[in-house]
Formats: sequence, C-alpha cells, structure tokens
Amino acid sequence: MIRKLTLALLMSGSALTAQAPALAQTPAPVSKLVDAVNIPHEKFTLDNGLTVLVHEDRKAPIVAVSIWYGVGSKNEPKGKTGYAHLFEHIMFNGSENAPGDYFEYTKKIGATDLNGTTWLDRTNYFQTVPTTALESALFLESDRMGYLLNAVTKEKLDNQIGVVSNEKRQGDNQPFGLVSYKQSGTLFPVGHPYHHSTIGSLEDLSAASLDDMKTWFTDHYGPNNAVLVLAGDINAAQAKPLVEKWFGKIKRGKDMAPVNAPVPTLEKDIKIVMKDKVPTTRIYRNWVVPGLADPDTNALFVGLSALGGLSSSRLDNILVRQEQTAVGASAYLIPFVHGSLVNIQVDVKPGADADAVAKRLDQILADYIKTGPTAEEVQRVAASNIAAQIDGLEQVGGFGGKAVALAEGQLYVGDSDFYKKELQRLATAKPAAVKAAMQKWLTRPVLEILVEPGEREVYKEVAAGAGSRTGTLSSPAFYAPPGSEDNLVSSPLSFQDRSTFPEPTGTPALDFPTVEETTLSNGIKIFFARRAAVPTVRVAVSFNAGYAADPADKRGIASMMSTMMSEGTTSLTSTQIAETEEKLGADVSVGSSLDRTVASLRAVKPNLGLSLDLLADVIKNPAFATNELERVRVQQLTRIKSENNQPQGIAVRRLPPLLYGKGHPYGGPQTGSGYAETVAAIGRDDVVNFHASWVHPAKAEIFVVGDTSLKEIKPMLEVRFGKWTSNAAPAPAKNFAVAVPEPVSRILLIDRPNAPQSLVLAGVVLDAKGSDDLLTLRAANEIFGGDFLSRINMDLRETKGWSYGVRSQVNGAEDRVPFYMFAPVQTNQTGPSVKVLIDQLKDFNGAKPVTAEELEKTIKGNVLELPGSYEQSSAVLGQMQSDRLNKRPFDYAETVAAKYTALTAKALNDEMRAKVDPSKITWLVVGDAAKVKPQLEALGLPIEMVTEAANTNASNSAK
Repeated sequence: MIRKLTLALLMSGSALTAQAPALAQTPAPVSKLVDAVNIPHEKFTLDNGLTVLVHEDRKAPIVAVSIWYGVGSKNEPKGKTGYAHLFEHIMFNGSENAPGDYFEYTKKIGATDLNGTTWLDRTNYFQTVPTTALESALFLESDRMGYLLNAVTKEKLDNQIGVVSNEKRQGDNQPFGLVSYKQSGTLFPVGHPYHHSTIGSLEDLSAASLDDMKTWFTDHYGPNNAVLVLAGDINAAQAKPLVEKWFGKIKRGKDMAPVNAPVPTLEKDIKIVMKDKVPTTRIYRNWVVPGLADPDTNALFVGLSALGGLSSSRLDNILVRQEQTAVGASAYLIPFVHGSLVNIQVDVKPGADADAVAKRLDQILADYIKTGPTAEEVQRVAASNIAAQIDGLEQVGGFGGKAVALAEGQLYVGDSDFYKKELQRLATAKPAAVKAAMQKWLTRPVLEILVEPGEREVYKEVAAGAGSRTGTLSSPAFYAPPGSEDNLVSSPLSFQDRSTFPEPTGTPALDFPTVEETTLSNGIKIFFARRAAVPTVRVAVSFNAGYAADPADKRGIASMMSTMMSEGTTSLTSTQIAETEEKLGADVSVGSSLDRTVASLRAVKPNLGLSLDLLADVIKNPAFATNELERVRVQQLTRIKSENNQPQGIAVRRLPPLLYGKGHPYGGPQTGSGYAETVAAIGRDDVVNFHASWVHPAKAEIFVVGDTSLKEIKPMLEVRFGKWTSNAAPAPAKNFAVAVPEPVSRILLIDRPNAPQSLVLAGVVLDAKGSDDLLTLRAANEIFGGDFLSRINMDLRETKGWSYGVRSQVNGAEDRVPFYMFAPVQTNQTGPSVKVLIDQLKDFNGAKPVTAEELEKTIKGNVLELPGSYEQSSAVLGQMQSDRLNKRPFDYAETVAAKYTALTAKALNDEMRAKVDPSKITWLVVGDAAKVKPQLEALGLPIEMVTEAANTNASNSAK
C-alpha cells in the first residue's frame, strides 16, 4: 500500500469559487485561475490534541474522511525498517470494538476511494462514505486510533509480515524495481531518516515482534500526532459533536520528538551500474534538494518540469524528437519534509550508444542550468499544472482530492492553507529565480545510475510470515484485560459506549445527471451531461475501432496510429501540439482500448474553444510524418520488449491468444502493442489507410460532460466536426464470428530465472457478451474474487500470507467476455496457490455456495457505494461511454440499486455455475521454472514450458 506521489503538494487539488470568464481567443491568464482557487474550511482542536479540518462541499451526499498521522519510515530506527508500513497493514486487521477486517465494515457502509498509504513522512487512511454513514466511519477510525492494541495478535502480525513481504517481492520483481534502494541508500547517508526505503527489508520485517508493534503504536499513533479532515456534505457545526463523541475520549499520546535532518550533499560524483531484465538502458541523474517548505523547491519544480516534465520539455524535444537517441525522457521533483528528490532519467534508444547519450544529457543539463528556462516555458508549466489541479477539484477525498491538500499543509508545515501559497509561487515564478535555484542545487555532486539489460544478481530471500486469521466477523479477536500498562493510547479518559457499531442511517439515492442527445449535420451523435462543480469540460470523440480492429498480420496498428495522431498535424509539429496544450491548460490525448479508439479533451472553460480547435486538428488532420512514424515505431518496439520483461506484461500478451485464437479480434496481446514483427512491418500507408477507414465520421460518437450546456456546445462541435467528411469508405464491422478454440485446462509455464515471485494468470472465454446483463455474474465474482474481502484474496493474502493481493474479474468487451484470475504469489507456494484457486472455484460452484452474509454484504455495499461512484465528471463520462458500448440506456446507473436489491444467493450461484467451468480454465505461470515446475506437476495438469529466451524472442503465442 505504499503510495508514490509525484509533486504531492503541487498536484493536490482545490476548489474554484469564481464564475468562469467568457470564452476568449487567447489563453486565460494563469493569475485569474489561481486567484479563484480556494478550499474554504474551518479548523478546531480537541483537548487531546487532535487537529480537525472541515470543508463543506454539498454537490453530492458524501463525505471524505481522511486521517493523517505524522509517522512514516523516517521515524524507524536501525533494525526496524518497514515498521511504519507494516503497522499500516495491521491497522486494517480489526480493532477492539470492530473485530475482523476493516474492509468488512467499509463494505457494508458503501465506502469508496478507500485505502491506506505510508511514505517517508506520514501514514494516512482515507475513505469516502455516504453522508448517512459518516458516524460509522468516525467510529471505525477512532476505534483503531484509540482501541487497537488489545486486538493485535501474533497471528495477525505474522500474517501481515507475509503479506508485506510479498508486496515487496511484487515491486522488486518489476523492471527497474531495485533502483530506488540504490537511490535512497546512496543519496542519504547512514543515520539520515530517509536512508532506507519505506517498504523496509525482509530481514527486519521477518524479525518484528508483537511487543515491537505495540511499542510502535503507543509511540506514534496518538491523536496529538494526527490530522483529521472531513470534506463534503458536512459543516463544522455538524462535525464537531460527532468528532468529540468518537475521538474526544481517546487519551493523548506521546509527544513526537522533532526530526533534525539537514539536506545532504554527496562528497563527490557517484556512478553505479546495475543489470536488470529491462528492454533498454536507462540513465539516471539524482540529487537531494531542500524540503517542500523551502521557496527554492517550487522554483526547482518549475525548472525540472520545463526540462523533462512537460510534453514539450527540452529533453523530449532534443533527445526523443530531434536527435532520436532516446525513446523516453523525464525530469521531476518529489517533495518531502526533510529534503526533496530530483530525478532525471532517459531511456536510451535500443542500439544507440548509451555513453554518448549520457554525455549529451549532461551537456543539455549544463546548458539549461546556465541559461535557465524561458518565460514561455515557465508560463506553460504554471498553466498546465494549475489546470490539472482545477480538474481534480471535484474529488473531496481519495488519493488527490481536497482533503489531501488540506491535510498535507497542516501536517507538514502546520498551515492548512499552504496549498494557496504554493499556487501563488507557481503562478508568479520567474525564469531568473528558477535559474538561480538550479545553479545553487543542481551543480553539486550528482548520483549517476546506469541500468543496463542483463541478468540481475540473485534475489536475497527470507522465510515469509505464516499464521491463521482470527479477526473476522464470525471469529472476533480476543481482548486483553483493560488497563494494562502498555495500553497507553488504548486507555480512554472516560467511558464511551462502543458496544454497538453505528450503522448507516439511510441509503442516499443516486441522481445520475440527465444525458441529452443531439446529432450534427453529418450524422455524428452527441451525448451531453452537465456537471458544473468546476469550470472544466471533458470531451471524448469515440470511434468504433480499438485493438480489436487490428488485422491479424498488423497487430499493434491501432496503438501506433493513436500515438501518431498526437505527433503532428498538417499544420502543427508534435512539439507545437504539446506547447499549445500547455498554454491552454488543456489535455488532448488519443488512445485505443480493446473495442474503441478515443480522442479525449480536458479543457478549462475559458479556453474551451481554442482547445476544441486543437482536438479537431489532431483527429482530422494527422500528418503521419515518416520521421515521427519511425520514432514511434521504435518506442512501440521498446514497449513490447518491456512487456516481455514484466511478469504481468508477459501474461497479458500470452494468455489472450490462447483463449481466443490468434485470428479472433480479441486474439492479440491485450496491451494493444502488437508483435515485434507486425509492428516492424507496418508502413506509413498502412497507418494512413487505417486512420481513413476507422477514424471516420461514420464510426464516431461524441460524449461531453462539464460546465457548459448542450445549447452552447453543439454549435462549437458543429463548426469543428459537423462538416467533416471522408473520401474513404468506413471500415467493415469487426469479424466476431471467428470461432473461439475449445477451452482446454492446461498450464503454460514461462521461465523467469531468479524471479522473486511467481505470477499466475488464468482465464476462460465465457458464453456471454458485454451487452448481456452481467450484473448478477459480476456480483457473484465479487464474492469469489472481485473484492478485497473476496474468498480467494482473503485466503491467499489474509489467511495464508502468500500474496500481496489476488483477484478475479469478468472483463468488459463488446463481444464475448473473458473471466480472469490474477495471483502474484511467493515462489515456494506457487503450486499450492494454483490448487487453492482451483479448489475455491470448485467449492464456490459446489459445496460452498454464496452465503446469506456474503449476499447481504454485496448488496448493501454496492447500493451504498453508488452516490460516491459518480462524484467526478470523468466517472460520468466513462459510464456514458460504457452504457453506449454495452447498448444500455443512459439512466442505467440509476437502476442498479434495484437490480442489486433483487439478487438472491441462488441466482448468483446459478449464474457463476453456468458461466465459469473450473475444468476449462487455462493457466499461465510466470516464474522460476526450476523452483515452481515440480510444484505444478503435482496438480496433474498438462504443462508446456517456454524458456525465457523463447518468450523474449517470440512474438506469437505458443502453439
């Protein structure tokens, strides 16, 4: 559950209160947008030291409940690395008066956007709940703050050690997954609180004791070391008595000693060369610069954004577009309290001289530090970042909503309005100040890391935790005698009855926005829904294309075409497109999914007209310049190599052709990238013709959500798309009549020597289409594997501790849909894990059908989640597109509650039994064959082995 936030404060989000100005022919000044940004809130502090911030936002009957503790991995002493993150996991395993898994309760109160995260400076827990369930959420959060210790058992600790160990393995197993250890261990000296990673070491985790955990809790989790934010359908007058009721009796905790950690500087340049299973060499340049409160940090953020953060950045323009010696480049700053990380990285073009590229990077960097950014670059950085913030203002909680902006400022610098100061600094940044900051901080000794393709060193492993799970609703955790000496935070000041869980007081009805329809002169349909919480508009021009439109001998062409559409039009170069977006604060993108290719726009209302001009140009007039095509081809070929070096990439490339057959529209890699030989053979004429026949007005539909009206937006769309015609005929319908192979239960084992973990992906094509009513099947799957509380996740993660997370899902598709199971598991339990999945599916369809408790939890949770599911206009836009794809009415979301309420256990079991046959599942395992093959042989299924070299070199699926 580690959350890696880039630009955490600068991208937090805020609320716009002023009326948007009329449409202009020049971009709106950044200052006007910044002046209107505001998150009005009230603050109060309880006697025990808990700081509470309340922001009122009445747009939906939901409240974000976000609690931030001032403890992170920086507080961990030597030998106890990973404790903050491990304890974050333990906090989800039940408290004294809410025994069982935390998600058992959040499920039945309809929580959305919920999780917990740990980083260097803090740990946070958050959920968004219906207003009627606010008191339920406050009960849960207060109970694990003040009444946790007696519910923490050795069994829970051992289990979560196993889970966190597998989380670490899962991250380490990814390409470049070991780089961060080198960065933190080298940039920050021994003794600095940032010297070790947040995930910690397997050795320290495996040695953690119950007493260690209890001491960690009493030392760090008091109310005086926390900030509680409530944002949404509530005000301070309503919040204060509820907060007092549930948090007021919790005893004040220990006062945290301040951390003294000056910004470190390397004594000299350090160069590290690493080997990894990566598609191409990656070059890093790293420094530590001042923490987030220092004025120089904002200036450095601007400088790095212009260097490698913008789409039109200098590194992109020089190394990727012009010289074409790199396939990717970026530069960014990650702010922390006691120092921020500067990361500059370049992915070398395969076949290019990495040393020469590194030398060129240093030349560009030296020149940039010497001369600084231009005023226009600084403006584009400000406009694009502030526009992205405004777009995020609809969300009250989650990973980046308004609650985050308030909490970060309060916790890190003691100022909940800190986000305003950062925005003002961003809006008023000057090139001279940016140059001065870079010259001060980026001319010091640098850490150079070079990651080259090759074999990793042998992964260092320790035994994982084990233990049974005791804290469930049916088997509550045991309570320790009250008043024990080590119960510092658990002991209340006075009695507060917690014997009864405060259930939600009602079920708010979902009010999905009305969808209006109209048609342009050339027949393109428009679907519009108004959302005016923030002055932004989202437009999606959707084409019936997608990866499924790829001819079998040209797999990857839809993806290549989508990328190329943003790489230059007949009037704008790729750089000019990027610069125009940034000036407007717009985001124009083109992407393909399985069934659709969508050109999307996110625009601030004042710049809507100019942003639509850019969108229309990208859609109708792509240049498909030969030099850009060759650059994109190399990038896509590198992406294919990257996918073949990632366990999940290997799996989603290999399994679909086995399930659907290579001739079926869904029979290619589900990444959409195609195969190396098909991408290499695609010519410019192929792309031009594909665009002409698939990105065609006859295949287009336009979806709009935002702060406008149908009356206003239709003329704007008519001017840009209403007269659009094509000389080419539209492509014929996709051929879904291609026969799907008869399913055969077997195992495809792809060897990945020294892999720290195995990845299991299993699937079968169902006799069902996306346009069928799949709600009953998906509800059944939710119980089996589609939810954190599902049977297979609770078994493999929470009971056995063999995985960080397991899931199953019924994928969406226009035609026949697949059922998948996904399980990253520890190597020495690969075979047993597959057996668990087989047995669980057989039991679900046989001896252990859906229980009344599971049914009730599924119905209640899904119904109560609805109001929080469409808080943002992006969710409304996605639902509209999904409804259209699946041939449903646009009020479908409002009918879902009744559909769930009518479900029965028998209906769920009948549907799962009819659709998913355990004897027809195809299994794919990516792992160290020497260690896992003997385990798999015990299952008695046919096994086909693919060596690592064969997988890397092969494009087509195994026969």
